[in-house]
Amino acid sequence: MTAAALFSGASVAIAAPPALAPEVEREIIAPEGVTFKPSPLDEEGAIDRFATYMLALERRDFAAAYAMLRLSFQASNPRLEWEMNLRKRATLWADGQIRPLRLSWYLDPAGQPAGLYAAFDFRGDRKDGTMDCGYVVVHRATPVDVWTVVRTDTSEVPANLIEDGVPKADVLRELPCYLGKGIATNF
Repeated sequence: MTAAALFSGASVAIAAPPALAPEVEREIIAPEGVTFKPSPLDEEGAIDRFATYMLALERRDFAAAYAMLRLSFQASNPRLEWEMNLRKRATLWADGQIRPLRLSWYLDPAGQPAGLYAAFDFRGDRKDGTMDCGYVVVHRATPVDVWTVVRTDTSEVPANLIEDGVPKADVLRELPCYLGKGIATNF
């Protein structure tokens, strides 16, 4: 997997931060009565953290990936246990292309620490016909803070549960990700 596989038109040699493909769905959720639109710097920082985290996992650089987790996430997921669980899933992120399908912005969601959250739903297709499906949520408390990973979940879908590049209907309900409005097209 390369950075180009994560994002449209991005070349690995380009120093500019990655950008999402135009077909990536977007949504913004803000408290009632609040008008919010993420700035280009918000998006750049969130995308950069997402891409850096995913590439660290793909390289199996668990120390780098763990360092990107919010401290409260680390506290509830001791490093050794967290890494051991990822190592058990050797095929996860190992072969294929990760494609963000939707970016959801949440400003100060109820019941969560204040700040800006960006949730990336993604799909990863492997050459063997299997796929990964999941999400990564990043958070920044204030505009001067760094983005941290606060939640992540990924499922592996075996080839026998996929038809024409799409998980079978009974599997869709069990996946922790959003596959897009046109899941049967553009694959």
